Amino acid sequence: MADSAAKVDEFKANAAKAAIELVKPGMRLGLGTGSTAYHFVEAVGGLVRNGLEVICVPTSEATHAHAEKLGIPLSSLDETPQLDLTVDGADEIDDQLRLIKGGGGALLREKIVATASDRMVVIADDSKVSKTLGSHPLPIEVVRFGLRATMRLIEALAAEAGCEGEIRLRPGQGDAPYVTDQGNLIVDCAFHKIPEPEVLAFAMKRVPGVVEHGLFLGLADIAIIGGADGVQAIHHPGA
Repeated sequence: MADSAAKVDEFKANAAKAAIELVKPGMRLGLGTGSTAYHFVEAVGGLVRNGLEVICVPTSEATHAHAEKLGIPLSSLDETPQLDLTVDGADEIDDQLRLIKGGGGALLREKIVATASDRMVVIADDSKVSKTLGSHPLPIEVVRFGLRATMRLIEALAAEAGCEGEIRLRPGQGDAPYVTDQGNLIVDCAFHKIPEPEVLAFAMKRVPGVVEHGLFLGLADIAIIGGADGVQAIHHPGA
């Protein structure tokens, strides 16, 4: 089991190393969150130590702390509202580069940063590639007020969009729920299969208590996938 985990981590690191080739001097970079993005941040830190000049916007407090420790120059979207490139991981990727993100709890900031970027590159190991989205639970960030009513409406509108499954509040430490960097909660929706991601995304936007959902549609330009056969790049069909 340990050997398997180490191998997957190696695949993630290989994808990150391939993505670092896209980084050029003077770039404004969005830094993703999660175990795969961690490797990319490490690689950026190495380039900065060797003299690369970039300015970076992190997508979470965890990534901010990591990048700061590595001496990476940091900014915010208020100071740097337009980015050249964001590199981030994903929980699931289909062949149209539609994504499920948010397993690490940073989906809101990740989506804001990705949308502010000229290009988004996704890095992942090959276990994240899926023919149909849904094998990974869909995270949805919600406000605290009216939580149960919000969850009921999510369930009802998701069913209309052809998606059914357990919807549960993400647990945090002890008896407390998980809290995002924005002070919100996350519900995880185990739909198992999302036949029409665009339809579900539109439905979730109709729920007043939903802040953001983890479907990233039309944002990724390239996916760099690490696996046993090396690294491959999947380009968006419209690119």
